[in-house]
Amino acid sequence: MSKLANQLVQAEKEELSRAIRLLLGRPLISLHADPDGFDLVRRRHSALAPWFDYFCGWRLFVEPRLGYARLVKVRGDADPSRPARRRRSTRAPFDRRRYTLLCLAAAETLAAPVTTIGMLAQRVVQAAAADEDIPAFDPVRGDERAAFVDALKLLEHHGAVTAVDGATDAYLDSAEAKVLYRVDATRVIRLLSAPVAPSRLPETDWPDLGELTVERRYGSDESTETQRNLWARHSLLRRLLDDPVVYREDLGPAELAYAASPTGRQILRRAAEEAGLEFEERAEGYLLVDTDAVATDSKFPDDGSHAKVAALLLMDQLVKAGPLPLAGLVDEAGRLLASRPRWAMAYQSDGGAGRLADDAVAVLSGFGLAKLEDGLVRAMPAAHRYTVNREEP
Repeated sequence: MSKLANQLVQAEKEELSRAIRLLLGRPLISLHADPDGFDLVRRRHSALAPWFDYFCGWRLFVEPRLGYARLVKVRGDADPSRPARRRRSTRAPFDRRRYTLLCLAAAETLAAPVTTIGMLAQRVVQAAAADEDIPAFDPVRGDERAAFVDALKLLEHHGAVTAVDGATDAYLDSAEAKVLYRVDATRVIRLLSAPVAPSRLPETDWPDLGELTVERRYGSDESTETQRNLWARHSLLRRLLDDPVVYREDLGPAELAYAASPTGRQILRRAAEEAGLEFEERAEGYLLVDTDAVATDSKFPDDGSHAKVAALLLMDQLVKAGPLPLAGLVDEAGRLLASRPRWAMAYQSDGGAGRLADDAVAVLSGFGLAKLEDGLVRAMPAAHRYTVNREEP
């Protein structure tokens, strides 16, 4: 093989690995938001789709004319660590009301390719009124309009609706605001990442939402050995690619057996190599590391967040001192704030130390570095990968 051919092969491998990591970090990539990323995924679609299907059992849809790529990531368990967030300044997670209005608004956008915010709000009013289990939507109330705006702005963020005249935020001040939307119906449908469509659930008063994630390809209680191995491979790699760290204590017997087998270990390492990730195997579990931080939507350590800085410092205490009561971490957070009176001003108030400790523990729990049990916070094995210079804030 010539030198030029070798260079082309290497370039293709590098592009494939970057495209994999881009989709892992952002399962929905839009042309208008990231033209370079979308072009890369579009060009490598023929290799990306079989890669995700083989290693994860995930489907990849690329719509060049509509300008988006959607990786349909599915898991057998709910992951509360990635809530929908408001696109306004607070970035607060969605509450139940906002999730309800998001579902109603998404469903009602499918009625027409073009609509206004007033027409859409009225359709949501009617949809809520038609179901006695859904609280009525009252656009006269400011808090209701704010929740509705948050739902619409999330749809806008994902390109499901586009404001072609006016701004969605105007609805915060008045229910008479004029905003015209263009709807991408295909993208609205693609937002739901579930192997079973909600319309296929049995019509009961309380449907089992767990049925949405049932994947027939793995069989049932009488599945074949091939199906069981397929499930073990997909289940394990989904967790490795999705979670910061995977502990053996959280894996089932089939996943542990697959990871310990020569074939399983070879496939895990191959997946990591082709995705441009570093595979770490320890006695306690497994870890995939992206040194470029492309495959993740959140980084740690990260000095861009006060909670993450505090988490790193408090984790150092947990590693050195062992499990500590949450109250002890509150005291430590208080000392941290007192020693730096001009730092983390949002926490420099009554109760700030408690909020900072809670937020820091939430960060550590989310990254698999600590666990809160019975009022005690203990460091997890992955926490020992980090060291802290106590002289630096």
